Amino acid sequence: MKFIRFLTNAFLLSIIIQSTVFGRDLTYLRAPADNPLKGFMPYAAQYNNFPYSLEWFYMPLKDLQTDYQTFNWQPLDNQLNEIAGRGHQAVFRIYVDYPNTPYGMPNFLANVPKRSYTDYDNGTNNTSYSPDYENADLQRAFANFIQALGQRYDGDPRIGFLTVGMLGHWGEWHTYPNVIWMASPAVQNQVLDSFDQNFNKTRILLREPKSGTNPNSRNIGFHDDSFAYQTLAPPDWHFWGQMTTFGVTDIWKREPIGGEIRPEVQNCMWNDVSCVPTGQEYDTCLTTTHASWMLNQGAFDVNLTGVRRDRAIAGAQKLGYEIYVPNVQISSSRYGQPFRAVANLRNTGVAPFYYNWTVEFAILSGTNIVKRWNSGLDLRQIQPASPDKTVNVNRTLKLRVGNYKLAIRVINPLSGGKSFKFANQTQDQDLSGWLTLDSFVVQ
Repeated sequence: MKFIRFLTNAFLLSIIIQSTVFGRDLTYLRAPADNPLKGFMPYAAQYNNFPYSLEWFYMPLKDLQTDYQTFNWQPLDNQLNEIAGRGHQAVFRIYVDYPNTPYGMPNFLANVPKRSYTDYDNGTNNTSYSPDYENADLQRAFANFIQALGQRYDGDPRIGFLTVGMLGHWGEWHTYPNVIWMASPAVQNQVLDSFDQNFNKTRILLREPKSGTNPNSRNIGFHDDSFAYQTLAPPDWHFWGQMTTFGVTDIWKREPIGGEIRPEVQNCMWNDVSCVPTGQEYDTCLTTTHASWMLNQGAFDVNLTGVRRDRAIAGAQKLGYEIYVPNVQISSSRYGQPFRAVANLRNTGVAPFYYNWTVEFAILSGTNIVKRWNSGLDLRQIQPASPDKTVNVNRTLKLRVGNYKLAIRVINPLSGGKSFKFANQTQDQDLSGWLTLDSFVVQ
């Protein structure tokens, strides 16, 4: 009898000690159009007729800088807080010259020479000016402001992206048609170097590469303000023609590409017959530039319905990253022994994710988290059209006997911000914000 009992106990012990491997292929489901840090965005406001996670705004320098070393951050904080209160992140630009808008020059720089112009209806209701960008006082003020801006806001989770403004009409780095008014390459380099040196976390974008600025030497991306209208070459002065000329067509692999869909086509590009110029088709522009976001007020000003809305939603979804987990394998063992799992992650989008947001694993019991830990995964490493990124789990979890599930999530550092969604059918299946990978049993 003792011998039989010994054999029985030995047999049960062997079952407990042996690892059981669970493998599963997960079903793809396109991620939503309002995933964080990508898609279409409006000018800062509340909209309920189209999904979005980003909001755009401009702000004049005079609202923020009152002397060379004196700053008033309240207007910027108020705007960022308002946007964050809607669960969104901001994209913005600081300007001095915005046509047909009150001049953005701080009062303490009233001595800086300026030029009047009537282009772009300037002076119809309000009057702006093009300042002398070679003025030493203005250059000193710019340098101080950008340094202070970076010290206060670099890495601020309320900010998605910051576009380099300061120079040119609308802060767009041109003074067309008065091209000789534009800042010299020396001044352009001063501004770019200052942004690059003072922003190491928040991603920065410039309107387009400029001659004499060595555009591939900095951690600064680019944004196309005439997307699907003047994006692709020919002619060479179009956005991607410039990118090609200056050898920065691969910069999207490490720095973001954004922009604005040209206003003339925002409302009609989703029609059965698109109004975009021949050779500037949306999908071609997108796959060429690898853009992550677009200012597209037209999608919010009208109530798109039916097929037009479906096309616009699909257009927003195609922008930027999309992370899909195609398969997972779980190897569970007895209490006290390591829990092992292998998950593969794939970027099915057109661009990387540009921030190192924390990626967590969790063990779920029902809808309760019983264990949770940082995966150590850097999402920036998952490039489109590249081999899957493999993540290994090997942890001693000491789980009680029962049924469990392995889940994964990406944490948006913005409190109350939009949840990061994987392109999987089991996203949010058991717990909001978490992708359920697979179930397993501890016996």
